[in-house]
Amino acid sequence: MKIRVATYNIHKGVSSIRGLPRVHALKQAIGLFHADVVFLQEVQGRHDRNAAQFGQQSHGHKHWPDAAQHEFFAGESRHAHSAYGMNAVYDHGHHGNALLSAFPICATHNHDVSDHAYEQRGILHCVLQVDGIDVHCYVVHLGLFESGRGRQTEALIKAVKASAPNGEPVIIAGDFNDWRNTLGAKLRKALGVTEVFDERASSSALGELVRTLARRKSASPSPARTFPAALPWFRLDRIYVRGFEVETAQVMHGSLWAKLSDHAPIVANLKLG
Repeated sequence: MKIRVATYNIHKGVSSIRGLPRVHALKQAIGLFHADVVFLQEVQGRHDRNAAQFGQQSHGHKHWPDAAQHEFFAGESRHAHSAYGMNAVYDHGHHGNALLSAFPICATHNHDVSDHAYEQRGILHCVLQVDGIDVHCYVVHLGLFESGRGRQTEALIKAVKASAPNGEPVIIAGDFNDWRNTLGAKLRKALGVTEVFDERASSSALGELVRTLARRKSASPSPARTFPAALPWFRLDRIYVRGFEVETAQVMHGSLWAKLSDHAPIVANLKLG
């Protein structure tokens, strides 16, 4: 069974430079992934100010839809199922993580992993039914401070071990803010996962040499550069898997993606079993 997945930090549906609404363009762009499962971060569940500012009718649609963003993205698409984990709550709305899925979502749970009151974070866990097999998906957005990310990673490991304790297929994807690449080795060791660009590297002799040298230096293989989207340099976004063969993985580059968010999305083709 083949599954195509994507992860994308959508910057709350507004452009990162001028703060203009990009919700309709994002919906079209998400369709370009042709992904069965999409892991989304910074998804606006409600934003009264943007709705008031951008909600006027224009060219047959509103710039800011009435529905929550995950529901709007899932509507009239291949993603018949969606889930949302509310993390950051404020007077005029809230945002968090979301999952869009072509497969049925049979269970969801949002883990609060906020490290302090000024930076609310969560891990959205969804169980998908894929050809009669439970696939555990975890949508992740970790904090900006390294010490907090370490504690949040421990919480992630604990959640995965508790909810998928018997080696079940796992996909963990999102914005890890792990620009120094300090968390990957811990996740690999604790959960038996690999990152999709690890697998891509191992498909060639040169890639295997790079991995061998990295292991000798006690370093993790390097994930892809995804931030800022206009000229990616920092390695912030990841897709970790267990129980899957990784066939391909790529970062979506180009002017289209630079206009939509400050992060570039990652898309990967996986084979279950």
